[in-house]
Amino acid sequence: MNPSRLEIDGLRKVYPGTVALDGISVTFEGGKVTALIGKNGAGKSTLVKILAGAMRPTSGDSRLNGRLLDLRSPADAIANGIATVHQELSLVPGLTVGENILLGRLPKRRGTMGLVIDWERTVCVADSLLRELGISLDVKARVSQLRIAQQQVVEIAKTMAPRIHADAKAVGPPRRILDMAPSVPTVLMLDEPTSALARTEVERLFELIRSLAKRGVIVIYVSHRLHELPQIADRVVALRDGKLAGSSAMQDASPKTIVQMMFGDALTESASPTQFAAGKVALEVRGLRMTPMLHDVSFSLHSSEILGIAGMLGSGRTELLMAIFGAMRVDGGQIFVAGRCVQRPTPARMKRLGIALAPENRKTQGIVPLMSIRDNACLAGLARIAKHCVIWKARQRPVVQANVRDLQIRAPGIERPITALSGGNQQKVVIGNWLNTRPRVMLFDEPTRGIDVQAKAQIFDIIRGLARDGIACIFVSSELEELPEVCHRILVLRRGRIAADMPVTGLNLETLFEACMEP
Repeated sequence: MNPSRLEIDGLRKVYPGTVALDGISVTFEGGKVTALIGKNGAGKSTLVKILAGAMRPTSGDSRLNGRLLDLRSPADAIANGIATVHQELSLVPGLTVGENILLGRLPKRRGTMGLVIDWERTVCVADSLLRELGISLDVKARVSQLRIAQQQVVEIAKTMAPRIHADAKAVGPPRRILDMAPSVPTVLMLDEPTSALARTEVERLFELIRSLAKRGVIVIYVSHRLHELPQIADRVVALRDGKLAGSSAMQDASPKTIVQMMFGDALTESASPTQFAAGKVALEVRGLRMTPMLHDVSFSLHSSEILGIAGMLGSGRTELLMAIFGAMRVDGGQIFVAGRCVQRPTPARMKRLGIALAPENRKTQGIVPLMSIRDNACLAGLARIAKHCVIWKARQRPVVQANVRDLQIRAPGIERPITALSGGNQQKVVIGNWLNTRPRVMLFDEPTRGIDVQAKAQIFDIIRGLARDGIACIFVSSELEELPEVCHRILVLRRGRIAADMPVTGLNLETLFEACMEP
């Protein structure tokens, strides 16, 4: 029997002013795990959404086993045997494992009031499916009680739930469990499935993925955690700027090959030497531990220095900033601010000491969507702006207007909702909000995520300007090419440990990228 084939021919997706996919042609084969890689904005998510039926392509075709696909909705994709497990899980926390697995196709039986859900059969079918997958879970447990790794497994099990129960003919007396064979998808796409998992949990998930591939499933595995690829992938396909950058058998793909496919000619560009006049030590971290994310992290940060933090997804970058800011409790270690050891750091205490954090997710952590631009720009600095614990608009306005002027915030008016601004301008408001606390150390966690090129350049200028004014900065970014452009020095995190401390002088992306990957 020939293996299944998913053939993509000339797939193109165009948005106003942006080409997200530009003529992608690639084939995925059954029985193999194909890793789909690329830096942010390369087109991976767009390709997955098109194959999942959540988005229509501008042009191009997709064929599954020679049959032309016309996917107008996620339901069409499911009907064609294409299942997707997204990074953000779609489980219902208040329902049980069995109910989540069979949601939308719960078995029914005839009752005195007509058709009712057959709960006994629901439990039996879900339990049988989990046993066949080698998964030990209580099907009656509520999903809200499960660990993230267990929820991830339930999400995958959903894609294999018997589809006989969606058919009205299935109504009737209970069938033998053996007659209810799992409906194995033809294509299974997994988007960052290990981003929130511990190392032991990752290996269990890999075992499940390998078992599905052995059944002939076409597995498309999207991940930023490139050190995992040799453990799970048979083949690697790279996208760059919406185009197919290359593909290779995993056994032939060295770190240098992967870096070249992802970054291309950018590898030949070395960072320009960046000098700064180091001031006093503004922040020092000694032996910071937070199991399982951080292990014995130590470094110093000087006034006027911009320190970059590089590392793959899950390396502990965000956790490090949250720990320094006091937003996550650590297991051990010390944090010194201007030479003073901080006991039991909390966000309020760290803010008083001059530490500010522009968080990773501005929509949920950085802004209050229902509030105005003026209010959002003053939240962190209210203690300085308010008078006698009363908020006066007259005292807020000049502060916010200075932010708008100095940070080049393009706003229709400071009384408008902050949601009226573009992503880049929202990010500037977040930064201005914390600058109004007059910090001595500024922590930036992915400050350029989801903003356009012009806004990125402006954010870079803001960070450089802060350093010139004597403020110490830490800059975390998934876009490795940004770090040498902005930073004076780069720390590389791997599995929560500092793996390298690199000056940017003469540094190129290939060297930085290889330092981020597992040896």
